[in-house]
Order: sequence, then C-alpha cells, then structure tokens
Amino acid sequence: MHVFEVLGDPVRRRILELLADGEQTSGDLTAVIRGEFGISQPAVSQHLRVLRENGFARVHPEGARRLYAVDEQGLREVDEWLEGFRRHAKWQPRTP
Repeated sequence: MHVFEVLGDPVRRRILELLADGEQTSGDLTAVIRGEFGISQPAVSQHLRVLRENGFARVHPEGARRLYAVDEQGLREVDEWLEGFRRHAKWQPRTP
C-alpha cells in the first residue's frame, strides 16, 4: 500500500494524531475512534493493523494491554516524497 493510500483514510489519520501525543493503549484508541467515527472495535483493529504493516505505528505488549506508538518509518517515507517538492516551492517545513 502506498503511504498516501494509508494516510488517505481519515480514521487512520486520526489514529496517528492521537499517537502523536504519545503511546496509547488499543482500548483508549478504540474508545476515541468509536466515539468520533461510530465504527466497531474490529474495524478500529483493522486500521491499526494497516498502520502497523505500513510502518506508521508499532505495538508492544505491557501485561494484558497493547500499547501503540508512532513508528517513524512511514513518516520518513512521506518526508522523502515531499522533499522533491520543497526545492520547487517557497514553502519550507516549519522549524522548531
């Protein structure tokens, strides 16, 4: 799946926004996404799987919980793709 196919879905983008604030349990992510999008827990799990398989999220168990975090691999691919446009535009990424 191309990185923009992954990010083209609003549910997956929202999950990444939530993960940008730090690690989240699958239960916490599911609760927010179900509330905002009205989709089932299995559907949220499917979106999390797509994010994992495409390098945007990673997961590790902590006891009975599964903790998700941003995986930089997918974001790096997006950044590399955007690099080709930065030289043609006045737009530059924000610096902290």
